[in-house]
Amino acid sequence: MLIPNNFEELVAQANNENLYNKLVKQLNKDFLLANIDLDFDEDILPTSLKFLLHETVFKLIQEKFAEYLNLLYIIDVPEHKIKQLDGSDVVSLSEQVTFLILLREWQKVWYRNMY
Repeated sequence: MLIPNNFEELVAQANNENLYNKLVKQLNKDFLLANIDLDFDEDILPTSLKFLLHETVFKLIQEKFAEYLNLLYIIDVPEHKIKQLDGSDVVSLSEQVTFLILLREWQKVWYRNMY
């Protein structure tokens, strides 16, 4: 598995392996487990997915920090990667966290498909 370096590479890999819909389903499943009211349509465009996810992560950081931490725990985003991020700009932080969430969800979907 090649680890994508950005959102575009991640979406390209998911589309190449016909796993984009499974990625969206995995996101929906984990958000439901975290009790966060966000349900993506399976036909959502990648740009819309990124925008809505970024907006949700931003709001969680600003308004519901405990739910944000719970979401990261449920998705299993590595703590050391979160600690490496610069938290001085919340917009930038939420964008980077959004990518880490998508990356971890992609890893789950890819491994499940391969094995």
